[in-house]
Amino acid sequence: MDINQIQQQLFQIIKNKIPADLSVADEIGKLLNISSDSAYRRMRSEKQITFEEAYTLANHFKISLDQLMNISAGGILFQGNIVNEKTYGFDQYLTGILHTMSYFNNFKNKELYYSCKDMPLFHHFYIREFAAFKWFFWLKTYLQFPAFAKRKFKFSDYPDELFKLDQQVLGMYNQLASREIWNIESMSIFFRQIQFYRDAEVFESDEDVLRLYEALEKIWDHLEKQAAFGYKFRIDDPEQKPLGEYKMYFNEVLLGDNSILAVTDNMKMAFMTHTTFNFMLTRDVAFTENMYNHMQNQMKRSTLISEVSEKERSRFFRIIRERIQKRKEALEV
Repeated sequence: MDINQIQQQLFQIIKNKIPADLSVADEIGKLLNISSDSAYRRMRSEKQITFEEAYTLANHFKISLDQLMNISAGGILFQGNIVNEKTYGFDQYLTGILHTMSYFNNFKNKELYYSCKDMPLFHHFYIREFAAFKWFFWLKTYLQFPAFAKRKFKFSDYPDELFKLDQQVLGMYNQLASREIWNIESMSIFFRQIQFYRDAEVFESDEDVLRLYEALEKIWDHLEKQAAFGYKFRIDDPEQKPLGEYKMYFNEVLLGDNSILAVTDNMKMAFMTHTTFNFMLTRDVAFTENMYNHMQNQMKRSTLISEVSEKERSRFFRIIRERIQKRKEALEV
């Protein structure tokens, strides 16, 4: 990678970190004490940045220059924020994902790999009821926010502004080509969460549980159609206009770990989940190359059920659909 490529990548990373409503050139100009025009020339690699300027930008935006230049220091640097009630709320978590997805979509070639331990995060956002439940479960049970300690689950508690962010994130995700590696047990976590809350009487009634299972059925039908077509489309689009390519793999043995790998024109970025749904990212070349090879091996040992393998695709979706139906029949509604 030559110096111009490194400089362009540095500014791409900075662009992703600056809010969409701010001018990247203006913000860089303020930091470096130069005009916006001078900032644009640096962003276009018409003028090389000095070492002092690189240090100022890297220090302010928390960017590792050694990783940017592929210099191995014997360690792997990860970045990320952790959701908490006081300093980094769920809205900021979604906004961070939105900015990251927007950043990926700036590249001509981009592809997302997802190793599914449970349903990928983006699919939670198709149906408001489903998104509302996952938000409540994460904050009440996993993060144990005090404000949720004694609350029962209500669909109406889910803020409109969060669902609006959900839809923006989903819109960005739908533009990306993606490959998802599933296992039969990828939906088991959701079923256990539902049963746990039902046993603990967190739901006001079994009617709410039924609504959740019906929401899941809609999502499951949508995913099956996308797998059959080999592309994504909006769940509310009757014309089913093609968006990003969708490749779905079925692995009967290996259960994933919810790791995500983004591959773009000249860079790979890995996302590792921790503490259930928080994530940290790295651009470390050795780490991302290893994850890429691992994903490739997973896919070779899986069955592609997008567009082809209709029998295996039908079997996979039928098994989960039968599990949903069995749980619906057990409800006292």
